[in-house]
Amino acid sequence: MRLHRLVPALALLLFAVTPAAGAEADPTLVVALDGSDSNPGTVDRPLRNIQKAVDLATPGTTILVRGGTYAVTTNIQIRKSGESGRPITMANYPGERVVVDGEALPASHTPVGGSIPREQRGVFHQEASWWRVVGLEIIRGPYAYYCAGCNNNVFERLVTRDNYESGFQLQGASSNNQILNLDSYGNRDPRKNGESADGLAIKEGSGTGNVVRGARLWNNVDDGFDAWLFTSPIRIENTVAYGNGFNRWNLPDFSGDGNGFKLGGGSPAPAVAHVVTNTVAYGNAAHGYTDNGNPGSMTITRSTAYRNTAKTGFDFDVSRSVLTYNLSVGNKTAVALGSTSTGTNNSWNISGTWTDSMLLSTNASVLIGARDSAGNIRYSTYLEPRDHPQLGARIGK
Repeated sequence: MRLHRLVPALALLLFAVTPAAGAEADPTLVVALDGSDSNPGTVDRPLRNIQKAVDLATPGTTILVRGGTYAVTTNIQIRKSGESGRPITMANYPGERVVVDGEALPASHTPVGGSIPREQRGVFHQEASWWRVVGLEIIRGPYAYYCAGCNNNVFERLVTRDNYESGFQLQGASSNNQILNLDSYGNRDPRKNGESADGLAIKEGSGTGNVVRGARLWNNVDDGFDAWLFTSPIRIENTVAYGNGFNRWNLPDFSGDGNGFKLGGGSPAPAVAHVVTNTVAYGNAAHGYTDNGNPGSMTITRSTAYRNTAKTGFDFDVSRSVLTYNLSVGNKTAVALGSTSTGTNNSWNISGTWTDSMLLSTNASVLIGARDSAGNIRYSTYLEPRDHPQLGARIGK
C-alpha cells in the first residue's frame, strides 16, 4: 500500500513544518479574515490578505490560512519560487475550511467572444516552482488555479468549483508537478459557450514528470480531463471523470465536448505517450476515453468506461496505443481501436456483451461521497465485474 494512503495529509504538513533538532525553524505566516497586513503574521496577530503572505514568503515558509471566505478583487499572483528541499507551503489552517472567491474579479465576467489576458487568468495565478498548495477551495474565478511555467510543485486536496473557465489549468514549460486528490466540478465558460472549461487541463505546453492522482472531475461544461497540445507524457491514475459535457447552464450555441478523458488534440495533434491506469469515466456526454487525434503510443490499463451513451467507451482510432485489462459496459460503442492501436485481455476481448447484471454494483454513492481523512477516494465495489477480477478500475483499493 502506498505511503500517501497510510499517513494523513495533515500529519505530513505538520511534519514538513517541524524543524530537526538544533535547526533554525523556517517561518510560518498566518492569514485570517480579522487580521491586518501591518501585523507580523503570527497566530495572535495574523495578516489579512493571502497576497501579503505570498509576498513575504521565502523558501521554506509555511502560509496557514484561517477558515472563512476570502473574496478577492485582484487575483493572487505567485511569482517567487521555493527551493528543492525547502518549498513554500500554502495550506488551510488545520481543520478549517478556506474558500477563496473570485466572483468580483473582472475577468470572471468576460463577455461572449472575449479573451482573458494571461496575467488575469486564475484566482491563483502562479508562474513559480517548488510550492506545495494544500486544502483550499477556489470558486467563481476566471480559472480557479492557473499555473504556467511551473515546476516541482505539489497541489493537494484542492476543490475548484463553479468557475468561469477550467478549474485547474497547467500549461507552458511545466515539469514534475503532482496534482493529488483534486475535486473539480461545475466549471463552465459562458464566453466560449462551453467550448473550453474543463475540470483539469494540462495543455498547450510541455514538461515531463507531471502526475495526476486521485482526482474527481465532474459536471464540467467541456471535458473532465484535457491534454490538448501538451507534448510530453502525463501519468493519470486513480482518477474519475463523470457527467461532463452537458449544458446545465443553458448556454446558447452550446459547444462543450463532453469527454471524460481527452488525451490529445491540436492541428496537428502531437504524438504523446500518456499513461492512464486505474481510472473510471462514466456518464459523460461524449467518449469515456479518446486519443482525440493523438498519434502517439499511449498505455491504457485497468480502466473502466461506463454508460457514456452517446459515443465510445474507449476511442483510440488514431493512436498506436496499447489497451489491457480495461472494462467497457453500457457505452454506445464499447471500443474503437482503428488499425494501429491494440487491445488484449479487455472486456471486449472476453465477451461481446456486457450488462449491469455482470457488475457487483452500479451505485456510485461511495465513489462520489466524502473522501477519507487523508483526502483519498474511498473504496467501493462500484463497477467491479462479478467475474474476471482482473478487469477495470479499483479506485481507493
